[in-house]
Order: sequence, then C-alpha cells, then structure tokens
Amino acid sequence: MLKFCSLYSGSSGNSLFVQSNNTKILIDCGQSAKKIETALTNIDVDISNIDAILVTHEHSDHIQSLGTISKKYDIPVFANFETWEAMPNQKTKVSSNNIKIFENDNEFQIGNLQIMPFSTPHDAANPCGFSICNSSKKISIATDLGHIDNNIFSNIKDSKFMLLEANYEPEILKVSRYPYMLKQRIAGPHGHLSNIEAGQTISHLFGKELKEVMLGHLSKENNFPEMAYKTVAEELIHNNIDTNDIKISVANRFAPSKIVTI
Repeated sequence: MLKFCSLYSGSSGNSLFVQSNNTKILIDCGQSAKKIETALTNIDVDISNIDAILVTHEHSDHIQSLGTISKKYDIPVFANFETWEAMPNQKTKVSSNNIKIFENDNEFQIGNLQIMPFSTPHDAANPCGFSICNSSKKISIATDLGHIDNNIFSNIKDSKFMLLEANYEPEILKVSRYPYMLKQRIAGPHGHLSNIEAGQTISHLFGKELKEVMLGHLSKENNFPEMAYKTVAEELIHNNIDTNDIKISVANRFAPSKIVTI
C-alpha cells in the first residue's frame, strides 16, 4: 500500500507526503514549518512520526523550512552530495547524525520503501526526481524538468501514480511580465515542463500500469489549473486516449490535495 498527498505544490512552495503501512516520508519542505505542520495535521498525520525527508534540489521553494523541521523533530534528511553543498544554511541546522547522502540513479531504502532518485535536467547543483516502490506498487515524482529524457522516462514508466510537472502555458509565458532572460530560462532545456509537454509525456506513458496523474508545480504567473488540465486532456485526446481511462487532477498550490491510495 502507498498513499500520496501533495501538501503544497507550485512556484510558491513545494512539499509532498508519501506513506506505506509503516513508513512516512516528506519530499521537500518548501513552505514554512508551521504551514507544513498544519497541512500534515489536516490529513491526520503527526509530523513527529515522519521517518525521513527527501530533497529534490536546493531551490528555496523546495527547502525553505528543511533545517528547521529536521532539527525540531530530529528527522533524517536525504539528499545527494552536491545538493547538500548547495544549501549550507540549511545544512548547518541539521545534526550530523541526520545528514544522509545518496547518489542519483542508485536505489536506497527507508523503512519498507525502495527509493530510486533519478537525475533531472534543471538549473540546480544535482537535481533529481524520485520513484518510490512498496512491494509491486510504484509511484513517481517528477517536477522541475527542462525536458523529459530517456533516463527519466525509464524511471517513471510502470508507475501506477505520478506527480508530473505542468509548470507553464507557452502563450501565457510569452506575454507575462517576466524579464526575457527568465522566460528563456523557464522554457529552456534546464527549466520547467510546459502543459503540452506534460500531456505528451502522459500519452507516452499511458498503458496498463498508469492509473492516475496529478499535475504539479504550476507557475502562479504563467499558468492556471483549468488551463493545465485542459491542455493535458486535449493532448491525450489527440493521441487517441480516452480521458475516462486515466484520472487527471491538479495539485492545490496552498492546501493539501486529496489523498491518493495505490
């Protein structure tokens, strides 16, 4: 059994919760400690029972309260070496016993969860996504992606559930107030995934295993939940996929999503 909940998702801050029958983990802590505590309470989870925190990369919308939460509740933090080196202010708050280092593309275990961190193309020190397995159940988290490469695809295929980035709508980004260089960064090969790219990825992955996808990490300025959903659905239809055969939802920016049970 695996349960998933997006506590917060978007350019404003990101934090995800995953649970098996005896292991509870957070992925990223990109909101204040108080907000993350409250979000967990709202889904009946005591933050003191969290077994570990995983870190995708060092950008502030993913690590805002990382050190504070680890220190307050004595929670181990798992990140790769380059990410630890890129977040020194957070690292100093974490006790040496709770600094855990993994290598991208090498599986490790927390409780009864098998975790595969896979490298992702993003402008950070050594960013990653995660595929998480418990018995035959597999879920994947893939955000902050400039594009989908073969390594990502091979890691997220066969997932029953996936949180996938749908960060921006290209036409909205073009006319947004963002500076030109920032627009280029977002749409570049080490930036973020657009709505249509999310739809194309889901279309390629569609099959007997994938039952549900939650779209996440939406830009506040360059996207809307309705737009992300509509664009992805249209891309599925374009690829002759019946949208009744797969559940598509959009993660809430400021509140916990529904709990997905696999």
